Amino acid sequence: MSFFAILIALLLEQARPLARSNPIHAGLRAWALSVNRNFDAGTPAHAWLAWCLGVLVPPLAVLGVHWALLEYIGWPLALLWNVAVLYVTLGFRQFSHHFTGIRDALEEGDAAEARLRLAQWKQVDASELPRSEVVRHVIEHSVIAAHRHVFGVLAWYSVLAAFGLGPAGAVLYRLAEFVSRYWAPRTATAHPASARLQRIAAEAWMAIDWLPARLTALCFAVVGSFEEAIEGWRFHAQRFPNDNDGVILAATAGAINVRLGGGALRSSAGGEAQATPGFEAGGELGDSDSTPGREPEVGHLRSVVGLVWRSVVVWMLLLALLTLARLLG
Repeated sequence: MSFFAILIALLLEQARPLARSNPIHAGLRAWALSVNRNFDAGTPAHAWLAWCLGVLVPPLAVLGVHWALLEYIGWPLALLWNVAVLYVTLGFRQFSHHFTGIRDALEEGDAAEARLRLAQWKQVDASELPRSEVVRHVIEHSVIAAHRHVFGVLAWYSVLAAFGLGPAGAVLYRLAEFVSRYWAPRTATAHPASARLQRIAAEAWMAIDWLPARLTALCFAVVGSFEEAIEGWRFHAQRFPNDNDGVILAATAGAINVRLGGGALRSSAGGEAQATPGFEAGGELGDSDSTPGREPEVGHLRSVVGLVWRSVVVWMLLLALLTLARLLG
């Protein structure tokens, strides 16, 4: 069921992507705000209670529906339920329009339009970025977005589905990532999360994303330049052992031979430094500590697209083989 659910969901998402303004995402924001407002009293116990309610209750509800459909109606409707859940949690089209717009602008030589689109995407001031830095930031943010919207979801969905837990893993992963951002210190909300809840959400997200991040890095290494990707991954992991996003970016840099890391963008709203995903802003990792590789060029954007799609093919082939083995076994 997992293989066919993922395949159908990916095809549907490519044909008719979920609108950026949709009731599901609005409902998630309302849910996170409600849990925070009603259960986050600032103590460790209340912070953990808020996180568990915010992140674990929806996957349990999704799992309950999955089991009920299997038990009382049959697997066809359970498959459709898996497809529906994956459709709203998995997919490139939830972020790829940003990447495509910036890439098209750069290929047409319109660097100003590319900077504007990057600023609108990440809510940062990109007006002073040189062309190569625009390319670098687009690569970094796009790779991390692909991991969080596709490969991380695939990993958690596939593992928990193998144990009969249906699409609960996909919801758990996306919710853990969402609340880590929504309850983050610099997020402007009507009811800010307490410092304890912010820390718990960030630490829980780091733990949940630890294995998927390394699976994504390994997949990039397999479909790219393997030795360079593994070497970049190993070098970065030695210096920043708890940096999930950095592992992905280091493997990406080696896989397509591009220099990533270095300086950070600045927030257009508050002027505070915003770290490039996986790299500390203005601290231990500066421009001199960027990964080895060629200066980012527009051609690297097409290399990233190829890297990501080859990785999707590897995932689907692996799931197909596992499905075939289970059927024959």
